Amino acid sequence: MSTHCTSTTEEQRIATGEAHGKAILFGEHAVVYGAPALALPLPELTCRATVRPVTGPGSGGSRLRMVAPGAHGTPRETAGDVPEELALLLLAFAERAGLKTPPALEIHLDSRIPPSRGLGSSAANARALVRALDALCGTGLAEQEAFDLVQVAERSAHSRASGIDALATGSERPVLLADGRARTPSVGAGFHVVVADSGSGGSTREAVGMLRDAFARDPDLRTRFIHRSTGFARAALDDLAAGRLPSLGRRLTDCHRMLAGLGLTTDGTDALARTALDAGALGAKMSGGGLGGCVVALATSAAHAESVSTALAGRTGARTWTAAVPEGAGHDGR
Repeated sequence: MSTHCTSTTEEQRIATGEAHGKAILFGEHAVVYGAPALALPLPELTCRATVRPVTGPGSGGSRLRMVAPGAHGTPRETAGDVPEELALLLLAFAERAGLKTPPALEIHLDSRIPPSRGLGSSAANARALVRALDALCGTGLAEQEAFDLVQVAERSAHSRASGIDALATGSERPVLLADGRARTPSVGAGFHVVVADSGSGGSTREAVGMLRDAFARDPDLRTRFIHRSTGFARAALDDLAAGRLPSLGRRLTDCHRMLAGLGLTTDGTDALARTALDAGALGAKMSGGGLGGCVVALATSAAHAESVSTALAGRTGARTWTAAVPEGAGHDGR
């Protein structure tokens, strides 16, 4: 993540901020009930925000122009008023910066992250905008302050937001959120992930509501889900630290089956998971809110990932992306 600010005259000040996508390996949904979650950055899926002040009579409020992947990945441009979640972010930033009102801005979001796919598009949009605002106004936001502002937008967009997306879209390493604290877990052996798009948009808000209603009808279901999800995540962290990639892969697949049992997978994501496994992936599961979206598959190397990606694209027509997760020691803190 980076920021950049240039200035000529007051009317021509421009600032930019960047973020990227993410994929959740373990803990989706359970994380909002206090269970641990593990997410990976997807640096290939970038988002850049550019902001320019609008001054003079009749400047009015902020306006947004956005370019993001549409159907089949074709870029689609939209323009209009700033959506509610970003308007709330602008209001919170103005308060943090000591401004009486949010600045009137021309905002351009250029994103390569497909929306409604569980890849963190809304969090990346918010994080890129926060960094652009920080550069524009010279506020010098600390990471915790940037995180808090992103969470303002995420809570508006998704009803409940654990913070894992807000963290992972700004991190260069895997992120573990557990017991209300973020840290970087140890990775004992580097690996690659392949992310495949089912072609069907999911809805985190709908999935969260569906689970909430199911848990209200059957509190024991919630207890079992949190217990199993926590067990998967904790065991996966041990596998990750020890470099036991085959075991880590099996846990991914087992987790997919658990989420399928809750009705969160679809025919499309189930088919992608099966295809990835048939192509030699060590494991595969849905990633994100579910009810559509993407599948993430585990590979041992770049060549292995390319083989799995080629099979997924050839057999299902799915768009795919890959990311490397290098070996490295863990550490605490954001």
